Amino acid sequence: MFADEIKNHLTENLIPFWKGLIDRDFGGYYGFSDFDHTVNEKYEKGCILNSRILWFFSSCAELTDDKDCIGYAGHAYDFLKSAYLDRKNGGVYWSVTYDGDPLDTTKHTYCQAFAIYALAAYYKVSADEESLGIANDLVKIIEQKCRDKYGYLEAFNVDFTPVSNEKLSENGVMAERTMNTLLHVYEAYTGLYEVTKSDYIADRLREMLTIFKDKMYNPEKHRQEVFFDRNYTPLLDLISYGHDIETAWLIDRGIEVLDDDELKAAYGDITCDLADNILHNAFDGNSLAQECEAGVVNEDRVWWVQAEAVNGFINEYLKDPSKTEYKDAAVAQWEYIKKNFIYKEGGEWYNQLDKSGKPYGNMPVVGPWKCPYHNGRMCLEVKRRGIEF
Repeated sequence: MFADEIKNHLTENLIPFWKGLIDRDFGGYYGFSDFDHTVNEKYEKGCILNSRILWFFSSCAELTDDKDCIGYAGHAYDFLKSAYLDRKNGGVYWSVTYDGDPLDTTKHTYCQAFAIYALAAYYKVSADEESLGIANDLVKIIEQKCRDKYGYLEAFNVDFTPVSNEKLSENGVMAERTMNTLLHVYEAYTGLYEVTKSDYIADRLREMLTIFKDKMYNPEKHRQEVFFDRNYTPLLDLISYGHDIETAWLIDRGIEVLDDDELKAAYGDITCDLADNILHNAFDGNSLAQECEAGVVNEDRVWWVQAEAVNGFINEYLKDPSKTEYKDAAVAQWEYIKKNFIYKEGGEWYNQLDKSGKPYGNMPVVGPWKCPYHNGRMCLEVKRRGIEF
């Protein structure tokens, strides 16, 4: 069965794999393992990777029977506190050395958001008030240092002087605002609201929903725009398939946590439209390509895009079980993942495949962006939602 296979993949493959990356000598988790599973123990340790590992083990501690996961989460939490937190200027660094010294001291809004997301998940299972306090301090940083009155900005140096946004700009543009950063601030605040029920955080979530609807959603093209100048002018004719299907279910999830029927009614058509466009115009019956720029599709298959397709298709099916095409798509996508993405000997997923399904041998199995977040979350969402088919 679909659900049983995914739950077993989590407990038998993904959790053991990431436990094996723990660095008991210098803290945190190793920052790099190549295509052949050779770990570089001296590689830098990215804060996004460590935060996603903290989120993963915290969520596994909540939703699985593996009682050891709380200890692995605590190990990531201790390293976040000791290595990434800038005690002088506030916020978290982009990366540190393997032994925990600041390396890339960029303060990126996206990076602050993932730390909040992870800390909220850790607090949920640990009841550690210090972790909640750090999360709330990072919210203050984002709201006071990383935005203007129109929304969230991107990249800053160590003391929060704005710098150019190379880290989250792609395809030849330099974006002052991105859909990706807004999405993950929204996601982080959703997790924090779930454990605090803060009116302030609820107001910020509603503000972000307005930005999605009024500035980023393109109803004529049934997509979100991706990269923007400061005035929210789109910089590129681009549809990011993975981000659109991910946004569809994450917006719904945030509204579910807010428990707001008016928001559900106001945004339901938007999230359905995004998912419908992906299912009928991007999904090939088995998998999703990477993206489409100026009408030209990048046919590579990327690991995280496939995982978010499963999440998004399940979400749409559960909203309306008469739409069995979404259930069928989720099952078909999982079959593609099983056949093509999962390392037979190691339990993790290949990073990226070409159109024929051949993996790129120069891409890591673990890296600053290659983590247990998307595929781990796919498995955890199947458990959280009580999927039985």
